[in-house]
Amino acid sequence: MINNMDFDVLIIGGGVAGMSCALVIGSAMEKPYAENRKAGIILHQKSSHLQSALLKNVFGIEPGTAGGEVLKKGMIHLENLYPAMEIIKKEKVKGVEELEEGFRVITNKAEYTASKIVVAVGYTSPFRISGLEQYLIPHKKAKVSKNRIQLRNEDHLVKPGLYVAGTLAGWRSQFAIASGSGAAVATDILTDWNGEHTKVHDKLT
Repeated sequence: MINNMDFDVLIIGGGVAGMSCALVIGSAMEKPYAENRKAGIILHQKSSHLQSALLKNVFGIEPGTAGGEVLKKGMIHLENLYPAMEIIKKEKVKGVEELEEGFRVITNKAEYTASKIVVAVGYTSPFRISGLEQYLIPHKKAKVSKNRIQLRNEDHLVKPGLYVAGTLAGWRSQFAIASGSGAAVATDILTDWNGEHTKVHDKLT
């Protein structure tokens, strides 16, 4: 961790991509390469498109499951299994400032600093997090009439330390795609911490 940072990684967004990223990183927090690391997620879920979704074509999820129910269960899953992942509730991110090293994340209630951040909010315009405007471009995989946006990135990386996941990374709004995007970012961060290609698998004994 960069000296005096609140977090090694802070995830912004409590939708599918953000939660998937948090779950994978959370599952690795007891690994030797994550020792003394601090990870967190700002879990603002009200604006997630999943709140109005009815899931029928998602592998592993009972057809007809409400998206809001998945979000609730995901939060309980994260809290119960991976308590090392700090959950920041009932705060909304208003801005991001790039520091000489790391980032400052400003919410409606507090400020946090982090060595790395993952922006996993939706792709709706106007974009309501200040400080990232220079990276905004029209969404490459959405109807032009929808006026969707994304952050310019290469394989989820906007710039060193700044990652984007889900629809804001330029992916289509599909549950499985957003989930995979968040997990991909998580393993990239774990790879950076570990110094070699890293993934986290639990196995039956």
